Amino acid sequence: MSRHIKETIIKYIFFLFSLVSIVVLGLIVFSLFREGLPIFGKVSVRDFIFGMEWYPTYDPPSFGIFPLIIGSLIVTFMATIIAVPLGVLAAIYISEIAPASIKEILKSVIELLAGLPSVVLGFFGMVIIAPWLQETFDLPTGLNIINASVILAMMAIPTISSISEDALYSVPREFKEASYALGATKFETIIQVIIPSAMSGISTAVMLGMARAIGETMVVLMVAGGAAAIPESIFDSVRPMPASIAAEMGEAPFRSAHYQSLFAIGIVLFFLTLTFNLIADYVSHKFRQVGSGTL
Repeated sequence: MSRHIKETIIKYIFFLFSLVSIVVLGLIVFSLFREGLPIFGKVSVRDFIFGMEWYPTYDPPSFGIFPLIIGSLIVTFMATIIAVPLGVLAAIYISEIAPASIKEILKSVIELLAGLPSVVLGFFGMVIIAPWLQETFDLPTGLNIINASVILAMMAIPTISSISEDALYSVPREFKEASYALGATKFETIIQVIIPSAMSGISTAVMLGMARAIGETMVVLMVAGGAAAIPESIFDSVRPMPASIAAEMGEAPFRSAHYQSLFAIGIVLFFLTLTFNLIADYVSHKFRQVGSGTL
């Protein structure tokens, strides 16, 4: 067998694997839309998205998911506020400041945190954080927004830290050496040279971390409280969209309006996650151009 034939076979093998991934993704999206779209024959898109009441088993039922959307967004936003500084600063310390021995320990700890099952983190939130919040702030329940945000932040930190660390490592050594040659300190080099040069990867890390948080199911099911209402404070309970799908899918009759509405929630969640990924791609390219143009 000639070398050209071998290369052709290998090329088509890789193409086949890529095609399988695309087909599987397409089938998932197709099934999601096939099961979810029929609900809009019974309730309008506007009433579904902006409706204030989620009572799918009442007679007549209410299919308003606006409180669920708000719950997902606010928990994701709070988790991002917590996770981004910790994840990015951890990446900067590991890549630029930490000694080799400490660097390996920290990387191992972050990788271990990434490997923890979400149900374990959910138990931690229920058993440790919830009672502490309830006793410290005199709350009726410790299962609320702040609890879910802290646990989601713990899950997002490894993603943000790992991708940011790779972006920082990819900054050319010449940039750092030029900065030091001009008399800049290590801190000035990190702030004014390394971070701007790695802003593309750091921005991507943040957006992927947010996408990781908004799609998480088990944690928000266990520690967010499960109240399908618009919260008035960060200590109120909420019910994000993934939690509703996970909690109610097993009880919804097959092909019923309740069943279809849960798939429709999945469609909304799909578009939210897709939006985060598109923004990450746009920001990544934008900062890549700006960074290279300012150095």
